[in-house]
Amino acid sequence: MEMLSTEVSGFLANSSMIRKMFEAGVELKKKYGADKVYDFSLGNPDLPPPAQVKAALHEIADKADQPFALGYMPNAGYPDVRAIVAAKVSEEQGVTISANELIMSCGAAGGLNALFRAILTPGAEVICPSPYFVEYGFYTGNFGGKLVPVKSKDFTFELDIPAIAAAVNEKTKAVIINSPNNPTGQIYSAKEIKELCDALHAAEEKFGTKICLISDEPYRFLNFDNVEIPSVFSYYDNSVVIGSYSKNLSLAGERMGYIAVNPKMYDLEKFMAAITMTTRILGTVNAPCIGQQLLRTCINAQVDLEVYRQRRAVMAKVLEEAGLEFTLPRGAFYFFVKSPIADETEFVKELAESCVLAVPGRGFGCPGYIRLTFCVSEKVIANSADAFKKVMAKYK
Repeated sequence: MEMLSTEVSGFLANSSMIRKMFEAGVELKKKYGADKVYDFSLGNPDLPPPAQVKAALHEIADKADQPFALGYMPNAGYPDVRAIVAAKVSEEQGVTISANELIMSCGAAGGLNALFRAILTPGAEVICPSPYFVEYGFYTGNFGGKLVPVKSKDFTFELDIPAIAAAVNEKTKAVIINSPNNPTGQIYSAKEIKELCDALHAAEEKFGTKICLISDEPYRFLNFDNVEIPSVFSYYDNSVVIGSYSKNLSLAGERMGYIAVNPKMYDLEKFMAAITMTTRILGTVNAPCIGQQLLRTCINAQVDLEVYRQRRAVMAKVLEEAGLEFTLPRGAFYFFVKSPIADETEFVKELAESCVLAVPGRGFGCPGYIRLTFCVSEKVIANSADAFKKVMAKYK
């Protein structure tokens, strides 16, 4: 008799292509040497945290012998840290929020799960543009919800507002967008956000329901062309912003994030109480205490954006010279590249045979493309040029 649930057994049988490619990379590096393998599979920030983080860790360590130095705090987080983060989010979003509208979370992922636990019922639907972050389907499914992907515009990956509007029905509980986007690097314009919010207002009126608009923004600081990243708070009352410090402080393993709620949210006090409770009952209890304490002095620190900007330029050159087609990512640290053949999984296999590791686009809900991350050294990117050319030569 099977110990595991049927659902999880199915998940294992179709486990994440990102992890599969990462594991394949480990084997290739053993066989050929790390310097001969070009691993663009996993978005794991490789830059060290800013110097302020090291200094803050020393300060935390010096006080670790005090009572409750690393103990429990309120489920929503340290009150002073919530106030510090709320002030920073207010600055970024152009809408003032207080500590009362912000909850610290175990990364953006923990924030999304706490939010979905609070708002989803079995059969509820969550709409998202595709391609999309692969875990969204799991996060909604955790609580009986269903992810409803809606295809974005070909190649540019701008939002298809009429298609999203057509997908909304009486079961729609939330719409989630991710800007800058993983895997495409697209940043949605103010015009797109306004049109999306207008469509959701109309849907709320039509169906007599409340629809939560979620903006997932862990890549907000990775904005290479300094374009506007519009705030959903400015256009839609029932909105939530999810963020994290995994990328800008290179603290991915510390799992430090937040849930920021529009002060105009329907039944705000009850909404905040619900997410505070779900943070507790999901077993996370509270966001990591060390990560929260780091934010007291590191809230305005970040890794050098120019390093990622330069890597983007080098990878664009490598891909162009190999003859690959792509839309230059405006943010995040991924290229979403058109496969030269319809079945991108076969193309990924051919790349792997030349020690280049990529992820098939179908894992993100968009077959025919591959994802390449550029949070690797500039040297690795540059040295991959010949391998890309070798594989692409057969398609010219």
